[in-house]
Amino acid sequence: MNEYRDKILKVCNDIRKNTLMETLEIEYVDVGENFLVAKMPVNSRVHQPDGILHGGATVALAESVGSAASYVFLDAQKVIVRGIEISANHLRSISEGEVFARATIIHNGRTTQLWDIRITDKEDNLISLCKLTTISLPRA
Repeated sequence: MNEYRDKILKVCNDIRKNTLMETLEIEYVDVGENFLVAKMPVNSRVHQPDGILHGGATVALAESVGSAASYVFLDAQKVIVRGIEISANHLRSISEGEVFARATIIHNGRTTQLWDIRITDKEDNLISLCKLTTISLPRA
């Protein structure tokens, strides 16, 4: 499993180049049978004016890990994945350190998928709870 895990993480991290994920320094750090985890540093690059993590950066992290998870767990050779809806509840603020986003599948349908994405700090305190709906469309 470690070789497979490492290969998936390498692919996910390699495709970040010249994207929002690279700009926000999002890094994919763990993958399992039904989840994918990414981390993002919390610093002035992702702060809102009062010095705490911006909700938009949090949502960008959530959509990034959820969409990447769809590619990992669906046949990316046959389908294109797009996010079609995301919601977020921000429960706690954080001003420094790192946040971790764990995307776990709730519904894995043929066309739509629903992801639960929990954003936590390094002590596993829940920062935000997000839901992402993705759609898989046949490749032309």
